[in-house]
Amino acid sequence: MSESEPGEPNLASRLRLSVVRLNRRLRAQRSDSSVSLTQLSALSSLHKGGPLTPGELAAREGVQPPSMTRVIAALEEHGYATRSPHPTDGRQAIVDLTEAGRTFIKAEVCARERWLDKRLAELDESEREVLSRAAEIIDRMAGQ
Repeated sequence: MSESEPGEPNLASRLRLSVVRLNRRLRAQRSDSSVSLTQLSALSSLHKGGPLTPGELAAREGVQPPSMTRVIAALEEHGYATRSPHPTDGRQAIVDLTEAGRTFIKAEVCARERWLDKRLAELDESEREVLSRAAEIIDRMAGQ
């Protein structure tokens, strides 16, 4: 833990709290709360990564395969995902987004980005430049 002046939170603590607060505010902008955050995360992984096996999706999401099986079943119930036979391995399935799933994810992203665009518009140009640079740095840190 890095040192700071007595009574002053250090950079790591301030950054962590800021990221947590921003994440909470963004999550509050959800357009539809009928899908859990775990299900939303799986949908997002499929949107970004394309069709995956349940095992690949579980690994990407950092959950156990039985948990992912339940998530996939719920997404299928909502009509947001489908399972189809694996083209080369009969023991496997491929999970993919349906058109409704793609539409749902796009609506979720748009709702959050609209909120964020409004907040960014309240800042002056120099503050937006600082945040642009910070986004690059945070992205680099998160990729390690």
